[in-house]
Amino acid sequence: MSWFEALVLGLVQGLTEFLPISSSAHLRIVAAFAGWGDPGAAFTAVTQIGTELAVLLYFSRKIGRIISHWFLSLSKPQYRGDPDARMGWLIIVGSVPIVVLGLLFQEDIEHAFRDLRLIATTLIVFGLLLLVADRVGRKERDLDHLTVPHGLGYGFAQAMALIPGVSRSGGTITGGLLLGYKRADAAEYSFLLAVPAVLGSGFYKLTDIGDSDAPAWGPTILATIVAFGVGYLVIAWLMSYIRRRSFLPFVIYRFALGTLLLVLVFTGTLDPEAGPAVAPSSP
Repeated sequence: MSWFEALVLGLVQGLTEFLPISSSAHLRIVAAFAGWGDPGAAFTAVTQIGTELAVLLYFSRKIGRIISHWFLSLSKPQYRGDPDARMGWLIIVGSVPIVVLGLLFQEDIEHAFRDLRLIATTLIVFGLLLLVADRVGRKERDLDHLTVPHGLGYGFAQAMALIPGVSRSGGTITGGLLLGYKRADAAEYSFLLAVPAVLGSGFYKLTDIGDSDAPAWGPTILATIVAFGVGYLVIAWLMSYIRRRSFLPFVIYRFALGTLLLVLVFTGTLDPEAGPAVAPSSP
């Protein structure tokens, strides 16, 4: 992977991670369109560390309270009913599905799930699900109404994003809307829920960087830094946007991109496995 490819893919990661359009799908698609090698699951996971650091910075006060009150609740009974301590437990509960399914389907995540036909299909199908959820969801509940069953529901929705094209934020926001949560609350819990899963996955994949089927360290670090800066700006914009507007523009975009991808693949213009896994290049 060249430095230029790393810069572009870092921008793509930062721009798309928090929008309900799937960052992993866009990394795969941009590389295929440009004629570059597939950056691979390890590169995707590690660059997502950058975007999750943006979440930690943007929600730093809230996350700080959640962590401190959760630890206090372990030894001090008066904190066990605290909303922030409770949120800590709900994030743990909601993280279980993606951890279990991620380990069970690790081989598919790295290979079969990266087929462009599957990515195109998930872009369209889960875009339509987001549209339905945004239309029929009651949007009455806030995060104070979050329960263990709802946390698990969010967690299974997040786990669907192991398939590129689903979108981690899109999947969890869709689940939250169907459960009756307000747009901003569904998005906020989506971002908080992603932190342990994404950081865990990213650090787990660190040892794969520089191997025969993954980019070198230098370009990967550059992409991660770029993703952090861009991602922070996108979070701030999205949290403001969804308080006033619907997800319809993202649904239209997903449908158009997925349709274009299917046309290109089935007309033979684009190989569904376009872009072999990249070999490391010297920084």
